[in-house]
Amino acid sequence: MRLLIKNIHQLIQTKKNNEVVKGKAMKDLPMIENAFVFCDDGKIISFGSMNEINEAEKNANEIIDATDCVVGPGWVDSHTHLVFAATREEEFVNRIEGLSYEEIAKRGGGILNSAKKLQAASEQELFDSAWQRLMDVIDMGTVAVEIKSGYGLTFESELKMLRVIKRLKEKSPIAVKATLLAAHAYPTEFKNNHRGYLDFIIHELLPAVAKEKLAEYMDVFCEQGFFSVDETNELLEAAWHYGLPPKIHANQLHHSGGVQIGVKQKAISVDHLECVGEEEIKSLQGSNTMPVMLPSAAFFLNLPYQPARKIIDAGLPVALATDFNPGSSPSGNMNLVISLACTQMKMLPQEAINAATINAAHALQLENELGTIAFGKTANLFITQKISSYAVIPYSFGKPVIDKMVLNGKIWKQNF
Repeated sequence: MRLLIKNIHQLIQTKKNNEVVKGKAMKDLPMIENAFVFCDDGKIISFGSMNEINEAEKNANEIIDATDCVVGPGWVDSHTHLVFAATREEEFVNRIEGLSYEEIAKRGGGILNSAKKLQAASEQELFDSAWQRLMDVIDMGTVAVEIKSGYGLTFESELKMLRVIKRLKEKSPIAVKATLLAAHAYPTEFKNNHRGYLDFIIHELLPAVAKEKLAEYMDVFCEQGFFSVDETNELLEAAWHYGLPPKIHANQLHHSGGVQIGVKQKAISVDHLECVGEEEIKSLQGSNTMPVMLPSAAFFLNLPYQPARKIIDAGLPVALATDFNPGSSPSGNMNLVISLACTQMKMLPQEAINAATINAAHALQLENELGTIAFGKTANLFITQKISSYAVIPYSFGKPVIDKMVLNGKIWKQNF
C-alpha cells in the first residue's frame, strides 16, 4: 500500500533525530510548508517540499490532498487507566459539594470504588468498554497508549485487567503498553497490614505477571496516604528483579519524595508533578527520567497545575499525557491536554506538541518508531481540517480539528 499525502500546508515535527527535547530547545518545532509525505508498507519512506516530489511518489495507490491542512505524527499518551468498569460521576458531584479527593477516598470512594466495580465485571465486559475508549482516542489523534492495571487490587482482578490489556494490544492498530499498578491503593482488608499487601505484590503477583509476560512496566502511587517512599523503593526493587522498569505516580498531592525515589530507581518517567520545587528539579537534572504532566487531572480535580515553565526553564524536558480514568480525568483527549498545557501551564504550542509527540514517545520507549516525521518510522499520522497553522490545535479547544488518521500507512476507518 503506497500512500501519498500532498500539498500539506504545514508538515510538523520533521525532526532529524530521536533525542529528547529539553529546555529552550522545546520551542523549536521543525516544519516544512507546502509539503508531502509518502508512505509504503506502513512506513514513512520520504517527505519534503512539493517541488521535490518524484514521479514514483506521484503514482501512489492512494492520494490525499491536504491543501490548507496540518499533518504531524500522532499523539503518544504515556499515562492512562483506560480499562475500568464504570464511571464515577457521583464523586464528581461530591467534589462540587465540597469534598476533597482525599476525603472521598477515605469514605471508600476513589480507587477503591473503581476496584469494587471492576472486581464484579467480566473480562469481556471490560474488554468491550475499553475497546470503545481506545477507538475514541485514536479518532482524536492518539497513536500509542500506555494502560495501567490498579483497579483490581486482588490477584485475580489484577491479572484480569492485564489480560484485557493484552487482548487490546493484540487487536489494536496502535501501540499499547501495559503497566502493573497493583500498588495503586491499599485494599480495605490490608488497611492495617501494609506489610501483608507488599508481600502479596512482591511474592505472588509479580512472579505471575512476569510468567505470563503481562506488563512492560511497574507503577506505584507514591503519595501521602497511599505508598510511602520506603514502600515504593521496595516495590520498585522487586520490579527490577522481574525486568519491569518503573513508571511512577509522583507528587500529585504533596511533596511526597516520589520524584527523588523515581530518579534513584531509574524510572522511565515520573508522572503528575503538581507539587514540584527546587529539590525535585535538582533531582531530575542529570537523570534520564522523563517528567510527565497530566494537566487534565489538575483541571478536573481543581488542583494547582504543574509548574511546566519552571521545569522547562531549568533545562529539563516535559511530556504530556491524559491520565484517562473514571475518577480524576475522564477524558482521553490529548488535544484538550495540549490546550491546557498552553492556557494553564504557559507552554507555547510548539513546546506542547514536542511534549505530546517525541518526548511522550520517550516516556514509552517508542522514540525509534513514533513521535516524529522521519524516514523508516511507522506511518501513524494525523491530518487536521483546514486550519491556518498548528497553533490552531490548542487554540480551538472546544472544536475537534483532527480530520483523518493514517495508521500503519493506511487511512484509518473504525472497523468493529
